[in-house]
Amino acid sequence: LCADHGPCVSGAHNSIVTARAGKDLVSSLVSGLLTIGPRFGGAIDDAARYFKDAYDRGLTPYEFVEGMKKKGIRVPGIGHRIKSRDNRDKRVQLLQKYAHTHFPSVKYMEYAVQVETYTLSKANNLVMNVDGAIGSLFLDLLSGSGMFSKQEIDEIVEIGYLNGLFVLARSIGLIGHTFDQKRLKQPLYRHPWEDVLYTK
Repeated sequence: LCADHGPCVSGAHNSIVTARAGKDLVSSLVSGLLTIGPRFGGAIDDAARYFKDAYDRGLTPYEFVEGMKKKGIRVPGIGHRIKSRDNRDKRVQLLQKYAHTHFPSVKYMEYAVQVETYTLSKANNLVMNVDGAIGSLFLDLLSGSGMFSKQEIDEIVEIGYLNGLFVLARSIGLIGHTFDQKRLKQPLYRHPWEDVLYTK
């Protein structure tokens, strides 16, 4: 669900520019992957960390969100540039539907949905994004399976395993963009002059 994306996101843009500079596949892939972080796809780990901490401490969505606001931290896994209350992310909906059908417990996901309900009262685009869905559902998978101790779950979340899912999935799309540029024999990328602001 995270593999496919258009050419406008930072990772795809970097891979495209690098491929058009005549670099090899690995260089083009890595240039795109290097943009993955807290602002692009790297929120899965943080979403899991914050949702887990808030749920385990028994914080209400109000307490959680307002506490984050006081610290000056955006809630990872919440918010989208394009998606909104009226234009939901289908990936999130598919993941939630699958979890309701197949997971033994969805307590963390349900908590994340409660947080989303609260954040939507603030702004129309503060919906749960795919990072938030994967982060909360991975917690449910780990805790609901009965195969991991609390200490093991804490360690998995702390180490940063979950962003690995995003890196793996996005590599597929970045490789596709790289090969597209080479197949189409695209020349060296140069940013349009009209998009640059000059001052005196």
